[in-house]
Amino acid sequence: MKLCYLGGKGEIIDDAPSFDAELLWQCFTTVLSAGSAWVIHDLGRRTGRTPTSEHFEPFVWAFKERGDLISAPAYLLALQDLQGLARDISAFFTDYDLWLTPTLGGPPVSLRTFKFAGGDPFELRRRMVTFAPFTFISNVTGQPAMSVPLFWNREGLPVGTHFMARFGDEATLFRLAAQLEEAHPWANRRPPLS
Repeated sequence: MKLCYLGGKGEIIDDAPSFDAELLWQCFTTVLSAGSAWVIHDLGRRTGRTPTSEHFEPFVWAFKERGDLISAPAYLLALQDLQGLARDISAFFTDYDLWLTPTLGGPPVSLRTFKFAGGDPFELRRRMVTFAPFTFISNVTGQPAMSVPLFWNREGLPVGTHFMARFGDEATLFRLAAQLEEAHPWANRRPPLS
């Protein structure tokens, strides 16, 4: 869904950027895995200690092990594809100021829902991206985004509304956030503790 923000008057148009979402996920996961391996190896080099699995959460260590298997050409190809996908998504913002999506793909879940129990870390990662299908896109494109708690479900939990703006246009998000909070305040709302 597109949200066209025009000087305080918003027009909502049902549309979305055209891009290969599966390729985006695969390439981002490749880069994330290689990045996990790089950070852990760099930490070992800086501290002079050999990192071992007991120093890290199992999910992080599993991603590091996957990252160790990624070749330099595979990593660079994933980066190349991500850059192309970022351009595809950015083109969407030549006509529109904001892209409005839900923050999550479902209602809030209990703690430990995404606990890694071993096996393939990519399967847990796929479950995670199904739960939060839009927020990582701005991590890939570098475009500013925000999530604001405009709605609350029957259980009293916040439901996030996610907005992504043009590259470098954080100002539009700040102005919109101020207008939304004035119209629908959330600062004093707290979910119930149970």
